[in-house]
Amino acid sequence: MSLQPLHDRLKSFAQEGRTRKLHSRKVEGVHVVEADGRRLMNFGGNDYLGVIADETRGCDLQAAYATHGASASALVCGWTPRHEALSRSIAELEQTESAVVFPSGYAACSGTLATLPSEGDLILSDELNHASLIDGCRLSKAERVIYPHRDLDFVEHVLSDRAGKGGLIWIVTDGVFSMDGDVAPLPQLVDLAERFGAHLIVDEAHGTGVLGSRGGGLCDAFSVSDRVSVRIGTLSKAVGHQGGFVAGPQVVIDLLVNACRSLIFSTALSPVVAEGAHRVIQRLPLWQDRRDRLAHMSRLFRRRMNRETSGVEAGIPIIPLVIGDEAETIRCSEAMRENGFFVPAIRPPTVPAGQSRLRVSITSAHRDHDIELLADVLHRVCPQLQSAELASASEQA
Repeated sequence: MSLQPLHDRLKSFAQEGRTRKLHSRKVEGVHVVEADGRRLMNFGGNDYLGVIADETRGCDLQAAYATHGASASALVCGWTPRHEALSRSIAELEQTESAVVFPSGYAACSGTLATLPSEGDLILSDELNHASLIDGCRLSKAERVIYPHRDLDFVEHVLSDRAGKGGLIWIVTDGVFSMDGDVAPLPQLVDLAERFGAHLIVDEAHGTGVLGSRGGGLCDAFSVSDRVSVRIGTLSKAVGHQGGFVAGPQVVIDLLVNACRSLIFSTALSPVVAEGAHRVIQRLPLWQDRRDRLAHMSRLFRRRMNRETSGVEAGIPIIPLVIGDEAETIRCSEAMRENGFFVPAIRPPTVPAGQSRLRVSITSAHRDHDIELLADVLHRVCPQLQSAELASASEQA
């Protein structure tokens, strides 16, 4: 049977200028090294607290990446004492009854949403939620309503209309939205959830380690951890390792262990990775200095690019620089590469059409000088960003 339809789909990507390729890069400290040996200051990763930078700076990379597998799924023989210790440290960090570890953050998000809400339930999902949450919602048999981004009035209207009609109601949101660097209005969502008897599920992928007095994420920062039913997170960003987790009441974790297909039918996380992640999770409450520095540099860059904001969002290390046109966004990204910086171009379908952008990710391993130089080069090679800044300043005035 011919695979011509697959060729046709790829051809359509090329015609739209959206063909993507994998590029081999090594991570060394705060740099990436491309296949041709070029070293670029890395502003594209999610190593927010510099854990990977610490491990890969001036070391034997082969030894740093050495690992071995778990050999089986968690329910067979893949759940080792290292996994158990990691899950307990996560539950302690998140201040929940229990936690369970998944082989990836995607598996944690998609599996949780496919498992917890069932037929007769209602899911309310923010329109800008991560793809892993969206895919989980699509797999669920529950009714689904997509609400406009951070629109509390819309959420309240749906909850009011649903009152008394039976079934569980689940409000699902990212904590920090990965492409925009803004945050969910958790205090207000928690109030609505309690008022209407709904349950809140928060994906803390970009909040764990970065936000809160203990590094517990956005729920920690807003002091609502005890009012959020389920928290999902990843070990691949600020924790600097790999895998995902779900933290919550014991009944939630028990149901996932017994019914979540992405957990049951996946080989468990590598024990070596589990041990490394456990060590970092234990240190997160002690790393306030790293969080403070990360917030400082995020505010510095926002100020230099006239993207200043207030509250929790001011210190979020994700700063989108929206350009709009795809080709121009790619040109700007390539110009930054020619000047020694890795700043990825994000374009459809990851973001809506007309919203292509450079996505700057800052880590605590960067220096103030790096941030200043990054801003200077951006101003020089992407002049349209200055126009956006002037427009923003005019609106603020």
